Amino acid sequence: MSMRYSVSPGVCMLSSHVRLVPARVRLVHSLVRSPSCSFMDLKALVSSLNDFASLSFAESWDNVGLLVEPSPPHTVNTLFLTNDLTEEVMEEALQKKADFILSYHPPIFRPMKRITWKTWKERLVIRALENRIAIYSPHTAYDAAPQGVNNWLAKGLGVCTSRPIHPSKAPNCPTEGTHRVEFSVNHAQDLDKVMSTVKGISDVSVTSFSARTDDEEQTRVSLNCSQQALMQVVAFLSQNRQLYQKTEILSLEKPLLLHTGMGRLCTLDDSVSLATLIERIKRHLKLSHVRLALGSPKSEWWLCALALGAVFCRGPRPTSTSQVRCPIMMF
Repeated sequence: MSMRYSVSPGVCMLSSHVRLVPARVRLVHSLVRSPSCSFMDLKALVSSLNDFASLSFAESWDNVGLLVEPSPPHTVNTLFLTNDLTEEVMEEALQKKADFILSYHPPIFRPMKRITWKTWKERLVIRALENRIAIYSPHTAYDAAPQGVNNWLAKGLGVCTSRPIHPSKAPNCPTEGTHRVEFSVNHAQDLDKVMSTVKGISDVSVTSFSARTDDEEQTRVSLNCSQQALMQVVAFLSQNRQLYQKTEILSLEKPLLLHTGMGRLCTLDDSVSLATLIERIKRHLKLSHVRLALGSPKSEWWLCALALGAVFCRGPRPTSTSQVRCPIMMF
């Protein structure tokens, strides 16, 4: 069953508290309205959505962002939210005169070689373009965001500490380049030649400072460079064996974002029974039932799998009254 949210005209901007929840409700509280603003430019709306959760948070295999764009200019008067965009949901969006559909799961995932009336996904694209409806999908970007789906699910467990299971990386490195090369040059060597040569290589930024090693004055050279420039730097430095032997090459990684990423590893502040934990999740999700599967009793680690997460603990297989406090993995 799809989740559908219709938002009546008057949408000006999205607040940072927009969230997808597994219940059929109107997200009026998540939108900031202004009497003087009855529509929003598509580019501005997409920019607001990207500010809420950067598309760089999404998994590499995912297909997120603006998937269908009518010819510009395009203004959005009615925004329609759904968990899955099916033909039935598209029909409802048309009845609501939607200009923009935010589908949590991407209706377009694999490349399309043609747009015909043959398959239902192709028909969605045709109907969207014919009726000037933009389609946007956040999917794993919203899962990973600090204020996204995973954090919201973790709140249903009770008071706990949580961290991403697979932290996201920052969109960019704090410095330019993919590698850092560091080496020292004795004043007896031709420092000017070394500096002029490395500075002459494209995609290289160089800094230097004085250093003293074994009572010998030296100049420490540090440069950031791209993968392609690295080969040229190494080719030059390798011409001087003494210089090259003391060269250090570091691969620059994008910084990890501590509160952003896929899944959540949660540790409860206080132990509770498994039955209590399940009731908390049901209450948080507004569900009457959740699926539960217990792991093998012979395993040193037991696994309790819920529809939206898993609990891994060491010890005997749990019962409904077993106390749970160990790390809980939500994904």
